[in-house]
Amino acid sequence: MAATEPVPVPLRAGVRGGFAAVLLLACVVGFAATLPEDLAELMYHSYDGGGVQVTGPALSLRKSFAGDFSASASHYVDSISSASIDVVTSASPYTERREELGLGLDWVQGDSLMSVGYIRSEENDYESDTWALSVAQDFFGGMSTLTLGYVRGDDVVSRVDTDFEDEVERNNYQFSWSQVLTSRIVASLDYEAILETGFLNNPYRSARILGAQIPERYPRARNSHTVALRGIGMVAEATSLELGYRWYRDTWQVQAHTLETAVARRITPRLTAELAYRYTTQDAASFYADDFDAEFEFMARDKELSTFDSQTVGARLTWDFGPRLGPLGRSSVSLGYDLIRFDYDDFTDIRNGELYGFDSHVFQVWFGGWF
Repeated sequence: MAATEPVPVPLRAGVRGGFAAVLLLACVVGFAATLPEDLAELMYHSYDGGGVQVTGPALSLRKSFAGDFSASASHYVDSISSASIDVVTSASPYTERREELGLGLDWVQGDSLMSVGYIRSEENDYESDTWALSVAQDFFGGMSTLTLGYVRGDDVVSRVDTDFEDEVERNNYQFSWSQVLTSRIVASLDYEAILETGFLNNPYRSARILGAQIPERYPRARNSHTVALRGIGMVAEATSLELGYRWYRDTWQVQAHTLETAVARRITPRLTAELAYRYTTQDAASFYADDFDAEFEFMARDKELSTFDSQTVGARLTWDFGPRLGPLGRSSVSLGYDLIRFDYDDFTDIRNGELYGFDSHVFQVWFGGWF
């Protein structure tokens, strides 16, 4: 049920972030754009927090062909069980399954890398089709990279207990500039604009007027802007540090600031450890209230549109199996855990009248094999 509360993703999807990027720096400087490596990935994740449990595997495969092309395919399955505060106070607990299939194609030509992709996601009350296109261009011998992207999404929202059905259209525009500053530091600036129209709320969720429940009412348009700045550098031998800041603002007057940092260290030639921390603070939407005192045109009681803070602490261990493991030229396995804490400033648990907050636990096992 994609229209329900989103499940936060782990802080890291395997230790393939700052440390790996810096180690690969010497390989990309001075060369034209290259295709992604041939890689098979298998991942299993588990999320448990706020009455929501999500578990499932993911599999992806990427293979180059004809010299200048690379094709990829992915399959992602979620088993979702929800007894979240929204569900237990206005609906019934539910269990469902989400399945996602993705296809992609990359083409390298000189200093340019062009990519196209398609993702199909299905649930019992939500269907999504997403198309993506991006072009990355290297400049100054690979010292600078400009990436332009466009993503189009067409979703269908429904309810399992009625004949309700509506649509959502999303247009996503992306700009990214990455720059090699020194032999030890890489920085990037990213901008993203998302234009959404259609049914943008949850057909199951209710707002409150003086304690009485009514269906939520949202605007049928939302434009958002995100700017992110990130830097990665080698601070000592075999140790990297990543720092990042993200600013978000939309036409619903939601504004959020995110700070994150991560440090990764190669403990042995095959073992890498990473610690990461992220802090987010958000202001509420203009039409959000925990309990309205009168009826308005737009009314929401989604806790994701309220004022809240969240903190995430994550840890990763990655083991490199060495140059060969069976038919694979190189392979590694990663174990990760994230603890996410949410504290809401103006969203109450109507069962006891107290401000709401909860902890989430995210576990992940990832295996990758290069061939």
